Amino acid sequence: MPTTRATTEDRSAVRSLLRLWPYVRPVRVRLFSAAFIAILASCVGLVIPLVLKWVVDGPVADADPAGVWLGALYLLLLGFAEALLFGLRRWLVARPLAGVEAAMRADLYRHLQRLPVAFHDRWGSGQLLSRGTTDLMLLRMFLAFPLTFLLVNGVTILVGVIIMLAQDWTLGLVILGPAVPVIVMCVVFEKRYAEVARLAQDQVGDLTTVVEESVLGIRIIKGFGRHRSQARAFRELSGTLRGTELRKARLLAAIWAVIVTLPEAAVGAALVVGAVQVADGALSAGTLVAFLSTALALRWPVESIGFLLAMSQEAATATERYFEVMDAEPEDAGTAADGRSAGRNRRAGPRAPGTAATGLRFDAVTFRYPDAPPGSPPVLDRIDLHIRPGESMALVGATGSGKTTLTALVPRLHEMTSGRITLDGVDITAIPRDELRSLIAVAFEEPTLFSASVGENVLMGAPDTAGPDDLARALEIAQADFVHALPQGTDTQVGEQGLSLSGGQRQRLALARAVVGRPRFLVLDDPLSALDVHTEAAVEAALRRVLADTTALIVAHRPSTVLLADRVALLSGGRIAAVGTHHELLRTNAEYAHLMSGADEEAHR
Repeated sequence: MPTTRATTEDRSAVRSLLRLWPYVRPVRVRLFSAAFIAILASCVGLVIPLVLKWVVDGPVADADPAGVWLGALYLLLLGFAEALLFGLRRWLVARPLAGVEAAMRADLYRHLQRLPVAFHDRWGSGQLLSRGTTDLMLLRMFLAFPLTFLLVNGVTILVGVIIMLAQDWTLGLVILGPAVPVIVMCVVFEKRYAEVARLAQDQVGDLTTVVEESVLGIRIIKGFGRHRSQARAFRELSGTLRGTELRKARLLAAIWAVIVTLPEAAVGAALVVGAVQVADGALSAGTLVAFLSTALALRWPVESIGFLLAMSQEAATATERYFEVMDAEPEDAGTAADGRSAGRNRRAGPRAPGTAATGLRFDAVTFRYPDAPPGSPPVLDRIDLHIRPGESMALVGATGSGKTTLTALVPRLHEMTSGRITLDGVDITAIPRDELRSLIAVAFEEPTLFSASVGENVLMGAPDTAGPDDLARALEIAQADFVHALPQGTDTQVGEQGLSLSGGQRQRLALARAVVGRPRFLVLDDPLSALDVHTEAAVEAALRRVLADTTALIVAHRPSTVLLADRVALLSGGRIAAVGTHHELLRTNAEYAHLMSGADEEAHR
């Protein structure tokens, strides 16, 4: 997994959050309307102290009960209006912001599907999952509350200060005394909190990865009795996250203590000074009541600065984490038209009109992983191999020789470092990926099934026009008749990762998925490794009929699988060491004979 911890030296929360604008722009009218209504509601709240001043200096001073009741009615109406306006603000933002979150999540998922395999090899699944769930939830909360109230509270504080200065400028200066230290503390807090917030969110991703892996690997954990060690590892990560969250809490407590204590002290000082002025007759009691009521009305806007800044920093961090993935360079998947055309013509192959079929050819293909140390030898070194049209080629080699890597280059799951691969004479780099992958069917050694029905899993490898007959044929070839004994047959839902099925059953369904679309080019990575001897023999018999109509590259470890192919290529030391029939290589190549003898012994065991 790559290092996802970001530095905050040149970081700007505002610059990060501005990247959300393309998603916010479609709902900007409702958001701006909500902000205006919230400002109006806050200003209505600031009118209440002025009404109190009128009541104290007027009806109360004049002993006018009717005037007092009228003032109470005014206060009630203002309170009701304030509550109604804040309720209207919440109603305005709820639906559009849920839409923004859904759009961002959909874009993230779509982008993840277009990112190269090398990206997914480097990133932990928990890190990606936390970006699509926790981080987007934080962004929705930010857009719904802190974004609005940073503006609303700023305007409220400004209007309130003007009102207080207009009441009595000397008391106003007393109230404004803590402003400078509060601002300095906010600047310091923002920088420190940003660092801790980023660390905490990355640690949440790490913890999510551990949980996900533990759930998917529960059979291994239980089988080897490793639940205690896994629990210990989880506790350590959870303890680390807890420590980071406590650091956040300490920072928030510190800023809150300053923001609450200093303004409260200023209000107390204003009360003493104002009371003295009232006693001296220099200030009316109503003015002092209005001044202090306004100051108290500003307590919430001032005290909320701390956690609004904290939520803003967490939202900025979530934005950075989201766009770390979105900024990753996707594959050039081709246009939608390309994809539809490829789906309709899956059996047609990539030949241009008048061009003869030449099969699958590797010319001086070299591959080195992008993150490999400089100077390290390539995994594949100048591979030259030609699989003729309609021919099946078995690829044999020792463990770690690069067989799986070579097969992954054909559908461009990895990009070759140098060289050229052609399908019927067309360079695969000249074919849009969507179209290329519609021409090639792949079955991997580790079969992956999705949380869908058996039929949906198999038909994933077919064009949209495939139907029940294609499904039945594929299941027959893969000897997957066991599906008819399942509770709902081909409509039976497969559990997560297909773990409700045996390894052999999963492998047969993956093989059915590879052949259901009748592909011209077929890449099989040891597709029969999990089958018993009798099932393997039946699958091989059916596969021979399929291989007669396709050009295939088959990674093989067993002699029985090798015998499916017309010819065999031996991969050794990243190079093609020999090519020939199975019997020719047994006679002429000692390394091949050794590999096959070991496989033969293993099969008999």
